[in-house]
Amino acid sequence: MNTVAQITGSKIDQVTYTMEPSTTVHEAVRLMVEKNIGALVVVENGKVVGIVSERDLARKLVLMARSPMDTQLGDIMSSPVMCVRPHQTSDECMALMTQNRVRHLPVMDHDQLTGLISIGDLVKVTIKEQQFIIEQLEHYIVGERG
Repeated sequence: MNTVAQITGSKIDQVTYTMEPSTTVHEAVRLMVEKNIGALVVVENGKVVGIVSERDLARKLVLMARSPMDTQLGDIMSSPVMCVRPHQTSDECMALMTQNRVRHLPVMDHDQLTGLISIGDLVKVTIKEQQFIIEQLEHYIVGERG
């Protein structure tokens, strides 16, 4: 079973994109589109204070008829933020995401933001683990017959 550290270490883009609460939603969306990401961690004075996802944009900006040019991330971010530690397992993360209906978890090592994992990252890891198990079982079965 993979740990959060293994998952973040295997990501192609290991950059965790952050912005300040005073950043406009428009600026944030521009970065999210440019980097093809679904969430940004909101950081103030070096501390994680929130997270903004595509879901926040749809629910808190569009439905409230707010302007992305005039609205700051601090106004729509989800806070407090549920975080995970590098030693936690993919199964623990999946359980947290399912129970709390979140799709992104910042990774904190002590008080330092070290990454961000998404439900997509966990699905990829799960599929890879299952493929490995299937291959091992196939080798075992073929070995028994041969």
